[in-house]
Amino acid sequence: MSLRKAHLGDVETIRKLINEYAELGVMLFRTQADIYSSIRDFQLFESNGEIIGCCALEITWSDLAEIKSLSVSKSHQGKGIGKALVQAMIDEAKQLHLPKVFCLTLEKHFFEKLGFTQVAMDSLPLKVWKDCIRCSKQDNCDEIAMVLELEKHQK
Repeated sequence: MSLRKAHLGDVETIRKLINEYAELGVMLFRTQADIYSSIRDFQLFESNGEIIGCCALEITWSDLAEIKSLSVSKSHQGKGIGKALVQAMIDEAKQLHLPKVFCLTLEKHFFEKLGFTQVAMDSLPLKVWKDCIRCSKQDNCDEIAMVLELEKHQK
């Protein structure tokens, strides 16, 4: 089992991992074109040559990045893969000297265990204007905004 950066040949597998959960209404759909344009943002978790998890870190502004598209194959959940992927994104954000990262999630307790705290959605205006404005859930959003202050975060 190992973590690695995504490459262009992984796009379809990433799309399938994400959209499996999007079909259940717990994630937003990602198109192939969207994944191609953000492929450098993705880290993958691989086991025996099979991609079983993905996550992306998207820079939002000079002081903020979003951890997004966290997806782990249903048959591999509960094994620490999601935690490893999020930690890889946190480590990358630290290397970029970002002071904080955020996520929008339905899995509040998962992110709380990793040190994230809930914040008001309107405290992330760049996210709201960039992505939320185009979301089908815009008027009835059920996601929870969470932030991790990286200076305070320890492994």
